[in-house]
Amino acid sequence: MKLRPARSLGLAAAVVAATALLPAGAAAASPGSQDVYVSPWGNDSGSGAVWSPVRTLPRAQQLVRQRAAHLNSDLTVHVASGTYRLDKPLELDAADSGTNGHRVVWQGSPGTVVSGGKQVTGWRPVTGRPGLYSAPAPAGVDNTRQLYVDGVRAQRTSGRLPVNVQATATGYTASADTMAHWRNPSDLELVYTGGEALWNVERNGLGQWTEPRCPVASAQGTTITMAQPCWDNSTRRVMFADIPGRSVNMVGPGDLTNGRQPSYVENAFELLDTPGEWYLDRSAHTVYYLPRKGENLHWADVEMPALEKLVDGRGTAEAPIHDISFRGIQFSYATWLEPSSPEGFSEIQAGYRITGDRGWATQGLCQFTPGGTCPYADWTKEPGNVSMSHGQRIEFQDTVFAHLGAAGLDLGEGAQDSSVSDSVFTDISGNGVEIGGVSKPTASGADVTARVKVTDNHLYGMPREFTGGVPIVNGYSQDNVVSHNQIDHVAYSGISMGWGGWPDKIKQAATPNVSRNNVVSDNLIHDYMLSLDDGGGVYTQGITGPSQAEGEKVTGNVIYDQWGLGKSVYTDNGCTYETVSGNVLYHAAYANVASTHVDYRDSLGNNDPTVISDNYWEQGDPDGNKRGVLTSGNHLLNNPAAAPKSIVDNAGIEPGHRSVLNRRVDGDSAPQAPTRIGTFPVSGQLYATWNPTVAENGAPVQDYVLTASDGKNSVTSSVSANDFARTGYAVIPKLTDGQTYTVTVAARNRFGTGLPSLPSAPVTVGQPGTQLAAAPTGAKALPSADAASIHWTPPKETGSTPVIGYRITVSDGRTIEVTGRDTIVSQPTQKGMTRVVDGLKSGTAYTFTIAAVTGTGVGPAVTVQATTA
Repeated sequence: MKLRPARSLGLAAAVVAATALLPAGAAAASPGSQDVYVSPWGNDSGSGAVWSPVRTLPRAQQLVRQRAAHLNSDLTVHVASGTYRLDKPLELDAADSGTNGHRVVWQGSPGTVVSGGKQVTGWRPVTGRPGLYSAPAPAGVDNTRQLYVDGVRAQRTSGRLPVNVQATATGYTASADTMAHWRNPSDLELVYTGGEALWNVERNGLGQWTEPRCPVASAQGTTITMAQPCWDNSTRRVMFADIPGRSVNMVGPGDLTNGRQPSYVENAFELLDTPGEWYLDRSAHTVYYLPRKGENLHWADVEMPALEKLVDGRGTAEAPIHDISFRGIQFSYATWLEPSSPEGFSEIQAGYRITGDRGWATQGLCQFTPGGTCPYADWTKEPGNVSMSHGQRIEFQDTVFAHLGAAGLDLGEGAQDSSVSDSVFTDISGNGVEIGGVSKPTASGADVTARVKVTDNHLYGMPREFTGGVPIVNGYSQDNVVSHNQIDHVAYSGISMGWGGWPDKIKQAATPNVSRNNVVSDNLIHDYMLSLDDGGGVYTQGITGPSQAEGEKVTGNVIYDQWGLGKSVYTDNGCTYETVSGNVLYHAAYANVASTHVDYRDSLGNNDPTVISDNYWEQGDPDGNKRGVLTSGNHLLNNPAAAPKSIVDNAGIEPGHRSVLNRRVDGDSAPQAPTRIGTFPVSGQLYATWNPTVAENGAPVQDYVLTASDGKNSVTSSVSANDFARTGYAVIPKLTDGQTYTVTVAARNRFGTGLPSLPSAPVTVGQPGTQLAAAPTGAKALPSADAASIHWTPPKETGSTPVIGYRITVSDGRTIEVTGRDTIVSQPTQKGMTRVVDGLKSGTAYTFTIAAVTGTGVGPAVTVQATTA
């Protein structure tokens, strides 16, 4: 959305604009009405009446406070269409609440935007750099992490390190002093992308589900010193003396130096070489931007976020904020600067971080180490650009959260009887909606998070910066409902519920907590885990309730097209008393439901109690009781078209609310760049795979453009988005044996071709050898009447080239080629593969053979037999 300066209109126009805010059929407010009117053409010396609107939200807030104590009906703040730029956050407390059973309603109109941004103007060409422009940074903006051009997020400069580095206790020793000569070395940020190892791409994060970032403190000669405490919090862990290799925090490897290299460096002027990139020179108070094709900076709306909070609701247990609604408002253009500070972004999971001096040694380690702070796993949550602490009966309806630099909306601990509905969350750096927290697992009274509803929202194209974030993340809570949302094109998991389950890694019970009766129902989740691994469409860990009846219910969801390594519904460490029932689940990387964990609340050796029933899935598990994990009545899904129409039609946004899917928020632009390009060579060709774009920017990706370069010449090819989704890779032909190439990939939609990815690691084309992959292992066939779910484990030895697929031969004469991203990501850690073979005859014996396919050829097969019911 473009934000333009408001024009000055006369009183009559202001009255017309304000009156237009009234709901259809409503009468204009009479003199003395308690309602407040706000217009870009108003005047803060006005009364706030419909004929005398005020101009700013802070002035409207003052008028609300004067009137709110004696309400006899809802008080509505009518906010006319326009952009309301804040110089500081709108801070709310109990005095801003509704009273006498009535609400304060902040009601926007189409085009009402609350902005924390400042326009960047005065662009001039940079001498000696064709195509590059610069402009003064807006007054009062000393730092920011985002820039937007006509509603499209620009790419902060990034690239591969220009040197090799060797980790030290304080940072790195570089192979050359190149970075020491860059313009502002202390502005650099090193990024460590997680995800499974694949095709010459290693995982570098603090776990496959993370993407931590640490700033550079200084670069002098070949010595790169990293900022503290981020460096220690990302490279040091307290270890159990009696459990080799296990850190006390129990989550991830906890060390960025153990063979892990930075995936890339960000925020350097010297890397400003691609249209769509920008750089803020803080020392010179100057912003640089290289325009994309068709952009004209003389008339473009360029927005630089200045504020870190737009609305900051500060309730307390003793004085909660309450009975406040926000309707019809877009919240945009806010940043978050802590990752740019020495704290950096030392991620644990779902945007939670280790922070503070010696955080690695104490934070959230509680009873497991001397000096540990309690409760266990109380790490630091991402802040929300809009936040509400101890909010009761808070409502966000028909709102938009877009172009934001932290989490979008934080309904913090003590959120009660509140709701988020009919809203859009997109182009957000981190989490979308945060519910509650993890610092009070046994909260009581006003501190409990309870009865929060998140329904009929569209969350997509996120997170954009902190890719381990989650569209909806929920901590310890009671009686919450997450229902009828659509979540698509997201970097990691779709919904994350619960916390504190990791002690089962050391054979201890998960953290006791107050959670119970939470429901995740009838959501539509697809195209998820596009960047990272080890997550799910719905991910849950920790104790979900005091009994199966009061545990978490995951029902009626439709979840499909997972990209990274994970599961449709992931019951992780300590997940106790969860019910997964009546869902449609398919196209997951290696499982539809569950991780089975021992229940360490006693010494009986049972598993965490879980019920998995009446799902339509590809997993095919038979009915049974695996020491407390009850599986019953599930249906083998022959193919997606066979899923029950009643479940499919009911999932996602409800019919009366689907206009939210048509709400235009994205700027019209080419897509975001793909990430994590992996390659391997054969004679005359390169195979390439990558993580697809999260942000399509207003139109679906049509195809991907691949460029192989040897430094002098390049070869370009393309693959359609549909073919890439089917195979998980593309082939670049017509290359020269003996020549070394790097590969970049760009996504293309109807608006054009986006930024190219960072280049792959160099690889030399040539004959790879003739060794085939070994046979898969652990094959089994789980039949129904007319289909069979075929399971196998990838071969331990892949031969001369990696696995790109499998070949299933059926005794009825069919040969089925198995391709897809799961064939690639499941190989390094040998996660199981699953495919459904349909079209079988009832009561018939079948033989299935499964062989691995590589760039070298088809290897030996494993055989399994089954008889249909």
